[in-house]
Amino acid sequence: MDIEAVRTFVAVAAAGQFQQAAAELRVTQQAVSKRIATLERSLGVTLFLRTARGARLTLDGRSFLPHARLVLTAVDRAAASVRPGERALRVDVLNRRIAPAQAVREFYRVHPGVDLELVPLPEANVHDAIAALLSGEIDATFRAVPMPATELPEQIVAHWVLDDPLQLLAGPAHPLAGRATIAPAELSGHRIWIPGIRPGTEWAAYYAELTAAFGLHIDRIGPNFGTEALMDAMADSGELTTLVGSRDRYVWPAGHDLRRIPLTGPTPVYPHALLSRAGNPHPGLAALREHLITAAPPAPADVWTPPWTR
Repeated sequence: MDIEAVRTFVAVAAAGQFQQAAAELRVTQQAVSKRIATLERSLGVTLFLRTARGARLTLDGRSFLPHARLVLTAVDRAAASVRPGERALRVDVLNRRIAPAQAVREFYRVHPGVDLELVPLPEANVHDAIAALLSGEIDATFRAVPMPATELPEQIVAHWVLDDPLQLLAGPAHPLAGRATIAPAELSGHRIWIPGIRPGTEWAAYYAELTAAFGLHIDRIGPNFGTEALMDAMADSGELTTLVGSRDRYVWPAGHDLRRIPLTGPTPVYPHALLSRAGNPHPGLAALREHLITAAPPAPADVWTPPWTR
């Protein structure tokens, strides 16, 4: 069924005249007549009685009218659900527990009128996320970018908005548990377990640079049963540790007594960039970008990042 013909039918029913409906739809009266005739043929009924005063709905026309209105409402809602500026701003935060999700949550607290949808893409690497941007599936994504900005597709814009300092997470029996801070080089020889690292991802590239720079060994063996299982294992171990961002939000049972220990001298930070498609007209995107830039916490004085950052 031709949606424009249905829209024309509803317009004629409301106006009571083909000529007035044509003016409202900004088409010719002949075009209106053709659309109505086509719709009547497809339905096999007469929808209007043409009179000297205009057009009057037949019994079939009156029966069809409420359903036609529902069809148009559904079509308009469907279009608005994907049209920038009318649908929600779609932001990939990778994981709802890490720093980007917390930053977007703070943005929404300051801008509660922005229609916002979090779309985590935890299995996607930066190239997959860029493809989602270019296709319009998402409006923005938080990613480390393991390449010079000049190598990004020309349609992609990158703003480095969030450097999240790393912390060591250890159980109470670990020999480093009582430390207030730790230098990255001091972790050499200690077991750091991050089972979520997947080859080909930007976080794999980041941790490869980190281990090379400070002589560390990061163990990624074994299945990734999730954050809770990792924390359970550390609580019961005097050997296991992992690395988390300072703004990541994790909750564990009080009995675990896990310790978050900042890394300093230097301070490794995970560099989150906000990527978006150039020319994206969604009004919420500009507001999000401005908020992230202005609200970014000051970077530590002794920052370490991989050489490909920025």
